[in-house]
Amino acid sequence: MKRLTRRSFLKQTAFAVGAAVTLAPHAKVLGANDDLRLAVVGFRGQGGLHLRLLRELAGVRVVALCDADRGVLERGVAEAARQGQPVEGYADVRKLLESKNLDAITTATPDHWHSLVTVWACQAGKDVYVEKPLSHNIFEGRQTVAAAQKYHRIVQWGNQNHGRHTGPIHLEREKLGQIRVVWTSLNRMRQSIGKVAGPQTPPAGLDYDLWTGPAPLLPLTRRNLHYDWHWVWPTGTGEMGNNGIYPLDAARLQLGLNTLPRRVMSLGGRFLFDDDGETPNTQIALFQYEPGPLVIFELRNLPSEKGPKTSGTKVRYEQGDAGLPGAVGTEGDRGGFSAHKGHLFNFLSAVRSRRESDLRAPLIEGHLSSALVHMANISYRLGTPCSAAAAREAIQDRGHEAAEVFDGFREHLAINGVDFAKTQVIVGPWLELDPQTERFVGSSDLIAKANALARGQYRPPFVVPEAV
Repeated sequence: MKRLTRRSFLKQTAFAVGAAVTLAPHAKVLGANDDLRLAVVGFRGQGGLHLRLLRELAGVRVVALCDADRGVLERGVAEAARQGQPVEGYADVRKLLESKNLDAITTATPDHWHSLVTVWACQAGKDVYVEKPLSHNIFEGRQTVAAAQKYHRIVQWGNQNHGRHTGPIHLEREKLGQIRVVWTSLNRMRQSIGKVAGPQTPPAGLDYDLWTGPAPLLPLTRRNLHYDWHWVWPTGTGEMGNNGIYPLDAARLQLGLNTLPRRVMSLGGRFLFDDDGETPNTQIALFQYEPGPLVIFELRNLPSEKGPKTSGTKVRYEQGDAGLPGAVGTEGDRGGFSAHKGHLFNFLSAVRSRRESDLRAPLIEGHLSSALVHMANISYRLGTPCSAAAAREAIQDRGHEAAEVFDGFREHLAINGVDFAKTQVIVGPWLELDPQTERFVGSSDLIAKANALARGQYRPPFVVPEAV
C-alpha cells in the first residue's frame, strides 16, 4: 500500500493544489483551481482542532459547521464571520448533508455518532474524515466500511499515528523464532468525574434529543455532559477506545494482523472512583489470534509513578524477548499538531486523487482496531466480581506472561490504595469469535448477550441500517 512518510507529512504545511485528474464517473471532477468545500461536524473539542488546521491548508474552504449545541454553533459561526470566512450553521447533520455546496466532512462527535454520521455522509455522496474510534460497536464498524465501498467514498479514520510504526517484524523472527506473546500498555492519568444525587439539566441551548441521537434517551446523570460521555457505555468506549486504541493499533499493524482474534477475555474495574462513570479505569485484555500470538493489553488510569512500571510494547519469541521497535510507549503517542495536520493533508490528497490507496489510515484498519476495543469491552461488561486470587486463576491459563501482567496490575492497585480484602475485580468470560462473520460463537445466553452488545441498539430515526 502506498503511504506518505511521516517526514513528508511534517514538511508539508500547505495543501498542494495539483493538476486536474481523471476520475471515475461517480466522482466530482476537481480542477486545478477548485477549492475543496468542507464542513466540521461536532467542533466543541477535537473538532475545533480540525477547524483550526483546515483553515491553515490552502485549497480548502470550510463552508459549514454543525453542532447540536446552539451556543457552540453560534460562537463558531460568529468567529468565522469575524475572520472573513463565513459559514453556514447547522444543528442537525442530516440537514447539513443535504447541501449541494459540500464535498467532504470531518467529524469529531461522541463515539456513538461516529459510524452513523459516516454512513449518512457516504450515502449523501460526501467524503469523510472520522475520529477514532471508528465505531461504537463491531456491527456498525463493518457497515461503515460497506457504505464507503458501495458509494465509492474516501473515508479516513482519525488515528494520526497509524502508519508511523511499520511492520511486520522479520529480523527478530529469523533469530528468535515465532512470536508467542505480545504485550502493550497505556498509562493515562484520569480523575473521578464526581457523583450527582439525581438527574441533571443538560446545558442551555443544547438539543439533548439530537445530541443523544442513536443512544437511549435517558436522563443526564452525571455532572458534565461534555467529554465525560467517554466514561458511560451508551455513548463512550472508555479509555480503551479513547487512548488505548493507539498502542493496540500500532501493535496490530506491526505484527501484520489483518483479521480479528479468535478469542478475547478482559478483566479490571473502576477502582477508587466512587462516581457516575461506568467504564474501567484499570483493565487487562487478552486477544488470542489463530494463527498468531497472544496479545496482552494493560490500561492504567491511576498514578503511574506508584507501583511497578509498564514498559511499552514487548515481544516474547520462542527463544527470547525483544522490543517492538518504534511502538507506542506507556504514556501514549498521540502526536502533535503537525501529525494531525499531516493526517488531514493526507485525507484531502486522497479526496483529490480519488485513490483509496493514498490514504494513510484506510477505513478497514480503523474497523479492525476499533473492533479490538469492542471485543475487550464486551467481555468486561459480561464479567462478574471476583476476588483477586480468583481473577489471577482465570487469567493464568494463557501462560505465565498473563499471570505476570496481572501481578503487576494487582501491585499497582495495592500501592495506589486498593484493599483487595474489600475490593473485587470484574472478570469477563473467555469469548470465541468467528473472524469471518465477526460474531461470537456459541448458543448460550452469554453468547447471545455478547452478540447483542456487538450489534448495538439504535433509537429511531438514528439507525445504522442493515443494508447501507
